[in-house]
Amino acid sequence: MLTSQFWLAAGERAVKTFAQVLLGFMTTGAIGITHLPWDEMLAVGATAALASVLTSVVSGARDGNPSATNAETTDAPGKHVAN
Repeated sequence: MLTSQFWLAAGERAVKTFAQVLLGFMTTGAIGITHLPWDEMLAVGATAALASVLTSVVSGARDGNPSATNAETTDAPGKHVAN
């Protein structure tokens, strides 16, 4: 769990989660981008990203893999390997 591969994979998941939350905020309203509540959006996105990292840590404590379902592993240096 303390490998660079693990943290790269966990970080990638967190960034994707953050982006998905922001995209969800932007696409569900009928208001212009300049009127969006950016401070709230960033706070919710950061909270979701933190939850993603914590989920990866809990999953990694079991077998060193940030994927809860082992859908991908971090065996190959710098790459994710699908099972």
